[in-house]
Amino acid sequence: MKKNYNRRTEKDYGFIRTLYYNLFVLFVVIPVSKLMYNIKIEGRENVPDNTNLIFAGNHVSYLDPPLLTLAVGKNVAYMAKQELFNDKSKLLRFLVHSLGAFAVNREKPELATFKTVKAVFNTHWSLGIFPQGKIIKEPVIQNVHKGFVMFAKKFKADIVPVGICGFDGYAHKLFEKHMTVKVGKPISYTLDENEIIRQWAAQVSELTGFENKINTQETVNV
Repeated sequence: MKKNYNRRTEKDYGFIRTLYYNLFVLFVVIPVSKLMYNIKIEGRENVPDNTNLIFAGNHVSYLDPPLLTLAVGKNVAYMAKQELFNDKSKLLRFLVHSLGAFAVNREKPELATFKTVKAVFNTHWSLGIFPQGKIIKEPVIQNVHKGFVMFAKKFKADIVPVGICGFDGYAHKLFEKHMTVKVGKPISYTLDENEIIRQWAAQVSELTGFENKINTQETVNV
């Protein structure tokens, strides 16, 4: 029987997972990011105290979720593509599931996904999304899916842009790489959908130095 990875409840983001998540950040994410990637964080003061927040970043590698979490200083449940829950890597499958991520059908979001997002916002966790939908190796902001705006408006959650900068491959030895994660200024969910996307793209482009191919005439993906 195929497992349902897109439905989680408030219990899934309770004390045990919160403790495990924070221990993972403390003993794995922080040492690896500092010792292997010389990580620098900028703009954490931009993270508001709101309960409902969506952190939306550019997507350059599998490191993005833990680095984004480290940068914003909050527990973040990530919306992930279904394929990751059936990846050939047992370690990746374990981490994706155990750290609270949930699956989404990018072609047709299901009711279970909306229920899971609601459950996340009923706890002290925040939501993490990569609006481009997949890892993009080119330094451009384009092909943005508007689902993150839909969730923002549905659950009255402001969007915080995050720029992940400097990734040029995975580190294999100490202090080999240098990366920076920059947190932008919150974007109100009350704005027009296309205006939210334009502001997100503009901020992430400025934070990362990537080319912004989103403009006022461009039609974004559903």
